[in-house]
Amino acid sequence: MQKFEVLTGVAAPLNIVNVDTDMIIPKQFLKTIKRTGLGKSLFFEMRFTQEGKELPDFVLNKPAYRKAEILVAGDNFGCGSSREHAPWALLDFGIRCVISTSFADIFYNNCFKNGILPIKVSPDDLKKLMDDASRGANATLTVDLPNQEIRGPDGGSVKFDLDAFRKHCLLNGLDDIGLTMEKASSIDAYESKLGAARPWA
Repeated sequence: MQKFEVLTGVAAPLNIVNVDTDMIIPKQFLKTIKRTGLGKSLFFEMRFTQEGKELPDFVLNKPAYRKAEILVAGDNFGCGSSREHAPWALLDFGIRCVISTSFADIFYNNCFKNGILPIKVSPDDLKKLMDDASRGANATLTVDLPNQEIRGPDGGSVKFDLDAFRKHCLLNGLDDIGLTMEKASSIDAYESKLGAARPWA
């Protein structure tokens, strides 16, 4: 998993509440178990017509936001069914950080397991960040994970809280497999000891 330290990138405003996982990646795209290739279908029903043509008014179709790496979203982002394809689609599109006042628990946990930083902020801070993100080509934010700070284009900053364990995992690029591999020497030692004690096993 890619490490997350300091990210400076374009922030796209998605001022919609209760964005559920079916809006993030509709059910017809869940046939794959690969984590790649889903970005083109991210927010499919909001980005495209039924014929597959882009809807120019959707934020990620606008020239300034086509390469957005940060999403500033409305309350209760990621609600609905517990599909891990939702963070996969965001990451494959290029989104590394989602900022909102609140997230659905399963989506929130899945983000950390896939290298995406979900940040919870107050309603007042979200309003400021949404305003920053609405500046088009000038909508650049810096997300500083070591210092737990978001810096805006005008020099303003917003602090955020984060569980220390989750922060450690993101900074070191550790998903569940990576965490297990940190214990590889202990696992090898246990297996050697078990093999000596129970050679028939």
